Parts: sequence; C-alpha cells; structure tokens
Amino acid sequence: MTTVDPRPATEPFAITLEVGSSLLNETGSWRSERPIYVDLLPPCNQGCPAGENVQQWLYRAEEGDYEGAWRQIMSDNPLPAVMGRVCYHPCQTVCNRGFVDEAVGINSIERFLGDKAIEEGWKISVTAPPTGKRVLVIGAGPSGLSAAYHLRRLGHRVTVKDAGPMAGGMMRFGIPKYRLPREILDAEVERIREMGVHFEFNSKVEDVEAAAKQYDAVFVAVGAHIGRRAHIPAGESAKIMDAVTMLADTEVGEKPLLGRRVVVYGGGNTAVDAARTAKRLGAEEAVILYRRTRDKMPAHDSEVAEAEEEGIMMRWLSTVKHVDGGSITIEKMELDDKGFPQPTGETEELGADSLIMALGQEADLSLMENVDSIEIEDGVVKVNSQMMTGLQGVFAGGDMVPSERTVTVAIGHGKKAARYIDAYLRGGHYTAPEKHPVATLGRMNTWYYADAPKQVRQRIEGARRSSTFDEVVQGLDEESAVFEARRCMSCGNCFGCDNCFGVCPDNAITKLKPGEYEFKYDYCKGCGLCAEECPCGAISMIPEEV
Repeated sequence: MTTVDPRPATEPFAITLEVGSSLLNETGSWRSERPIYVDLLPPCNQGCPAGENVQQWLYRAEEGDYEGAWRQIMSDNPLPAVMGRVCYHPCQTVCNRGFVDEAVGINSIERFLGDKAIEEGWKISVTAPPTGKRVLVIGAGPSGLSAAYHLRRLGHRVTVKDAGPMAGGMMRFGIPKYRLPREILDAEVERIREMGVHFEFNSKVEDVEAAAKQYDAVFVAVGAHIGRRAHIPAGESAKIMDAVTMLADTEVGEKPLLGRRVVVYGGGNTAVDAARTAKRLGAEEAVILYRRTRDKMPAHDSEVAEAEEEGIMMRWLSTVKHVDGGSITIEKMELDDKGFPQPTGETEELGADSLIMALGQEADLSLMENVDSIEIEDGVVKVNSQMMTGLQGVFAGGDMVPSERTVTVAIGHGKKAARYIDAYLRGGHYTAPEKHPVATLGRMNTWYYADAPKQVRQRIEGARRSSTFDEVVQGLDEESAVFEARRCMSCGNCFGCDNCFGVCPDNAITKLKPGEYEFKYDYCKGCGLCAEECPCGAISMIPEEV
C-alpha cells in the first residue's frame, strides 16, 4: 500500500513505503556497490615520529576539552610543551589541508596544550599494578625520558642515570634557551619524576654489561654529545672549538671567549644555533660557511630564516682551508653534475677571531665498545626488530641507532622501546597492530571547509632578540588555538557532520547517536551520493556481494 504526499504539486512528489512492503528487500538487486563507513589513518598521524594520535587530540581541543586533548597526547608523548617548541612538525608537511590552503598549525596547538597543562598542574597517575621488575635507562635525553615515562606507566620500577648534572640531554645542552626555555623543560621532567621515576645525575655508566647484571632490563639512550672532528691546518694562535661544547658551556654559565668576529663551519641546525648564540654572547659578526648551496643545507628553513633576521651572514659553496689568528682562508667550491661540492682552487681571506666547527655529532659508545655481543658499525649500534642489542636484555635507541636524529624521533624510539622491554619482561614479543590505509586528499570534499587562514605565532623582532636569550617564538592564545584546531578536516574519519544522513534520497541511513550512523541496506540503492558528499572521505563504496 502506498500513501500520497498531500503537499501541492509544485513541491517534490514523494512516495513512502509502509513497513512490510515486499519492495523493501528488493533494492539489493539494483546495486552494484554498497557504501560502508571506514576509519582511515590521517596523514598527520602517519607523519608523526612520536606516533601521536594527532587527529583525535585536535578534535578534543576544538571542543574545548583541553585536558582530554593533553592526556591524549600524553599517551604517546610525555613532553608536549617541549615538542610544541622544538619539533620540526613533519605532521604539518603531510597535512592534507596544506594542499588546499595552509597546513593546520598542529605544533602550535600542541604547545598551547602543553603550556596549559603546566599552568594548571595536570599530572599523570600510574594505575598499572607493580610488576616488580627493575629497568635501568642510561641517558636522560628525549629518548631516555620517553622510555622511562612509558615504562613507569606500565608498572615497572625505573632508574635513569645520566653523566650530566641535569636531565634533558641535547634538549638542554644543545638547544639554546631562546628556542626552549628551561623552566618548560624542567616542568615536564619534574612531572615524570613525580610519577616515581628515580634520577641519578653525574652518574656515568662505564660498562653496560656490568650494569645489565643489576637490572631486569637496560635501555641505552646516550645522545650525540661529541662533536665530529675534521683536520684543518691551523696556526698556533688559531682559536677553534666545536659547536656542541660551545653550546653546552653556554648552558652551564661558562661563557666562551669568541671575539668580535665568529665563523661557524657547517650547515645543520647546530651550526645555526651556534651562530645565533655567538651573537647573543656579544659577537658583532657571525658568519656561517657551508660547502653546498642553500637548498642542500640540512638546517630547518625556519631556523635559517630567523638567523638571517638576526643578522647572521651565510657564505655558500665555501670550505675552510687554513685557520690562523684573526684570519681564515676559505676556498670556493662548485657543485658537480651529481650535486657534490668540488674544490676550485680559488681562495680568499676572511677575518675571524674564532672558528666554531659544526660538522655533526657522534654518540659516546665507550660503555659498550668492549662487549663482544654488541655490534657497532659507523658509530651506531645494531639492534633487532625489538630494539634489542646483541646483549640479552639490553636495548638501545635515539641517537645511538641508525635513524634521523631529532627530538621527536628520539621520543618515538623511547615509546617503542618501552613496549618492547615490557613484552620482554613479561616473556613475550610486542607486535604493533596493523595500520589503516592512509586518507588521501582525493577522498576529501574540500569545498565543505571554509576558507580559514592559519593562525601565526608572533616572534620577537630580529634586531631586538639577537642580544637576548628570551624565547623568540611566542605561543597562541586560547581563541587562536581553538580556531586553528577547527581548521582540521578530520581526514578519513567521521566527525558527525550529518551530511550522509541528510543527503541520502532513500532514507537508508539511521542516526544512532551524534556522530554514529548505520546503513539500512534494504533501502539503499547504491547511488553513492553519501560517499560523494562526505567531507572527510569516511565512506567507501565496495562491490556488492553476489
């Protein structure tokens, strides 16, 4: 039986079917495809070396649940206020919104949440039952702190030993205060200590094999604190130092005597930090020499731009040939057809009172060099798929293993190591769950997302900041942080917009509760309109089963 819509003929004519009609079960034969709801992996999640569920905490942040968003971050990363300052945000590089207008400022929102947690005094409780297992973490840098945090949350007793006087590793002794204020670092380290992690400073472990006999497991996370050396002919009066030592001395208050004109040799972030620090220590001129061109420079673009704003000069295609008191002989280079720098024989003199070498760093592996079962090659330690070295129960991560050397990667290593160590202590192996397919831009209906300009973090003016160690980049206020979070397009995952529910011409979608829907396939004709109109690409059309 049918009922006719009583509205005037000028309005759309509609027919509804009463329950029990035989036509209800016939739509399946009309379909070649049927829609299904899917959960896909957002590019930002995939791009985060720390493994954060970025999309989930952004969703909570835009809803105003700041503590919930922060706790979501803390399930993967114990240092959000630090990471909101020093991470080079590869998540934003792959953000789908970046191909529409500008990437979501994920890093700035993480900083806002991290700072909010410090202001509010939010803590992390250990709820796992004690396991009775004792784990030693060697190194209090980002990887060691991350491993200690996650191991403690899993119920293990954790001791962190570090050769330095304070926690932080290269975050403290390699990253200047104008990028990472020490009160921020100290606050996040203190939170980990309050969870029950025991720290021992000025306590260098000389023999990992001996240490392993006193604990149920060991995680070695010694940072790359040793400046890489290069032989450069120099006169007796030449003043040469390495960038790592110079930055570390500055941190502990031992102001290095650099002179009026300083040259930094290298092209990485450490070289840029050394030059910017030299200016802040009183150098009138600071010049960075690099053997290649700007596009080959490994330093991050934002760091280079800020250095140039502060008056740091750059000399590309240049190498140091000889150093003497007050003068450096540099040779012009040119790139061959493969992009490698080659000497030209053309030299010139450059006035300089000191030369700072920033040619990379190496980790101190002396604590395991004499252990036959641990294999070391090219300055890094070989580990298996569970991050364990050749010595039973001894794991390694961070700068010590083959990987990109960034704070974010190190934090990710610490989390992974904690999972592997926990499984080892329980007599098993940890296997990471399979990941969903990545949500590509092609699935998205980007025209649904309003034009919303990215919120920009303010910076202290270049001329003024070059004489102070005050933090250069400022944070977002609450309104701006929430606005930025709302720019997220929720790639590949339903956010409850009701589009599918509203556009279905056959009433084949049931709304179970806000943000949760179900297809009624007895009604669905497989037109695909719901998939076409889903803003975030959370609906796929699959072949109809025969």
